[in-house]
Amino acid sequence: MPVGTTAQKFAEADAYVAELMREARAMPRPARGPMAMKRRTFLKVAGAGGLVLGFHLPRQAFAASETPQTAAEASKDQSINAFVRIAPDNKVTVYSKAPEIGQGIKTAFGLIIAEELDADWNHVVVEQADFNPKVYGYQGAGGSTSIPRGWDQLRQAGAGAKAMLIAAAAKKWNVPASEITAQDSVVKHAASGKTATYGALANAAAKMPVPDPASLKLKTRAEYRLLGRRHRGVDDPKIVTGKPLFGSDVRLPGMVYANFVKCPAVGGKVRSFNMAEIKAMPGVIDAFAVTGTGKPTECMPGVAIIAQNTWAAFQAKAKLKVDWDESEASKDSTTEFSARAQSIADSFPAKADDEVGDVDKAFKNAAKTVDAYYEYGFASHATMEPMNTTAHWHDGIIEIWSPTQQPNRGQPLVQAALGGLPEDKVVIHQTRAGGGFGRRLMNDYMVEAAMIAQKVKGPVKLQWSREDDFAHDFFRPAGYHQYKGAIDRHGKLDAWQEHFITFTADGKKEVSGGGLTENIKLSTIAPNLRRATTMMPLMIPTGPWRAPGDNAQVFAQQGFLHELSTAAGRDHVAFLLDAVNRGVPELAPKDAKINFSPARASAVIKLCAEKAGWGKKLPQGRGLGLAWCYSHAGHVAQAVELSVDAHKRITIHHIVVAADIGPVVDMAGAEAQAQGASIDGFSTAMGLNVTIEKGRIQQKNFNDYPMLRIAFSPHQVEAHFIQSDFPPTGMGEPALPAMAPATANAIFAATGERVRIMPFRKLGYQV
Repeated sequence: MPVGTTAQKFAEADAYVAELMREARAMPRPARGPMAMKRRTFLKVAGAGGLVLGFHLPRQAFAASETPQTAAEASKDQSINAFVRIAPDNKVTVYSKAPEIGQGIKTAFGLIIAEELDADWNHVVVEQADFNPKVYGYQGAGGSTSIPRGWDQLRQAGAGAKAMLIAAAAKKWNVPASEITAQDSVVKHAASGKTATYGALANAAAKMPVPDPASLKLKTRAEYRLLGRRHRGVDDPKIVTGKPLFGSDVRLPGMVYANFVKCPAVGGKVRSFNMAEIKAMPGVIDAFAVTGTGKPTECMPGVAIIAQNTWAAFQAKAKLKVDWDESEASKDSTTEFSARAQSIADSFPAKADDEVGDVDKAFKNAAKTVDAYYEYGFASHATMEPMNTTAHWHDGIIEIWSPTQQPNRGQPLVQAALGGLPEDKVVIHQTRAGGGFGRRLMNDYMVEAAMIAQKVKGPVKLQWSREDDFAHDFFRPAGYHQYKGAIDRHGKLDAWQEHFITFTADGKKEVSGGGLTENIKLSTIAPNLRRATTMMPLMIPTGPWRAPGDNAQVFAQQGFLHELSTAAGRDHVAFLLDAVNRGVPELAPKDAKINFSPARASAVIKLCAEKAGWGKKLPQGRGLGLAWCYSHAGHVAQAVELSVDAHKRITIHHIVVAADIGPVVDMAGAEAQAQGASIDGFSTAMGLNVTIEKGRIQQKNFNDYPMLRIAFSPHQVEAHFIQSDFPPTGMGEPALPAMAPATANAIFAATGERVRIMPFRKLGYQV
């Protein structure tokens, strides 16, 4: 691919997404215990008749004089701070600042605040906060970082509000605040027997001085009454009864509907289209070409169709005939990628990226050596809710309702796309998203809607079709690994050599999601180690896909480790425990970038093996496989017990997940993530593969992208958590990567066939 204008645009997109992931990896982990926050960062500001506290962490949030409620609401309820509002009837409303994409963060954030507030959870309502970084700080969701980012901020919000309620009661009763306790939204003075509800104290609490953050005593894990237990999701009743929560549900008076058609070969531009025919179709209001910004993360060139309803827009789209200029469009081919990767895999580059010890000497002196080639394909995010955004251009303001994972990234993109619009003229309302998995880290659909709305000059909903989602995703990149390993005379891993073949958009660095992850580098431990990377040119946009990088790289890494343990003739669990503890020092959990720990990895491997019944005798045709990963600051091991029949049909009998993610906030939510990630990982490993020819995505819909159906889903996923006192980390991603290699290792145990290609259906396996 010539590195020209279009390549540079996609390189910019890769840099954009890489910045997101670097930011997530470099994010400081929460401090243990009360944070040493300066008093100036914990401000009280009068507003709308209530009280707002602008809590913020350095670089993450900023004090503000805004309130999340109207003046009319404030006359009835008291905003104790930006996260908490209390009504006279003792109902507590908590505002969840992060996007809810199905990971349960709305429930988790509510629980964190309610725990420190000592609120009665039965009378707590959790609402989605609008995007307002001046009040809430960082409001993105991605990389399983929502809980680590918000942990101390939210705990202080709850504890600070409780302290003000207690102060109000102490003043009213003329007793020391230290003698007052709080529980279930009621404060009590034991000596006098006096009690008061939070609702009765809210007005007085609003007048209390804001406590010094250093004075707040945050709870220990042993004191939790809400955290660590199982709770129903706060949106569950609305979801099962079809209440409007999602971006697709947004309705505004006078709203029109839009679809946006882009070139099927990414990078193509509009020369002309059958405008008159489209405009004459029933229900169509307008149709026009959009030049866009030329960046895949913003707005590529295309044709916008405006109609009275979505059906009319989609019907017009079916009749649309566009003359595309594809002179700079993608010519990518997955067939060619695979063939080239296999042809160069054995040619280890002259210059290694990483080299430790003496690899050549280790191979020369090895008791055994093993060579293997692993390959996996591109994958689509395939979220249940296709991309959409509603936008309304009015009074010099663009108002947006969007199911985005990164409103903080979307806002400046919209500003720039609309000609340098001031920040305060871009208003973003967060809606619940019907799945994200990393796709909604990009805000292309938001920028498209904003640009269309500015021309329509009224409320317009941009609705992508399922086919649009498949054609214009930011795909998980394929990857190819040539391994060579050495086993010493004691049956231990002595050398590891890896030639990784991936992709580049600019000829300089890997595409987003295409580089070896730091997690893989940390968890691949050998006394002698050498790695090198070869990059092939790619124009198709790629991006983070649930557990970016780890989602497929762990399949190759853990699969090859199983080959090595088999060659050594050793028990696989014992081999893994040796490998993970080969001379790597324990890393401090407060490290700003990483908290990988061999001891924590060993603990989850042992727990998983124990719960799976490792070593038990199994019937013929049945196998048990185990793998582990360090991903998104979580240590997770997974075991799969399955059987394979004569037609290579797989039946999953039992899945065990063992995880250490620090203190669990919502046990039901954590278990759901372990179950969902395991099923997602199995589905992807078995059948999901995106192919590209002449720059065009070949898969159009779920009929040729066979996601696992309910009838074939594993029925038993057993989750176990090590409730450690390490800083909490997320659970949305780390339970996915080890599922594929655990399944592949189980297939080998059952059949003797080694699985080195993902998806497994390429080898004839089915469910």
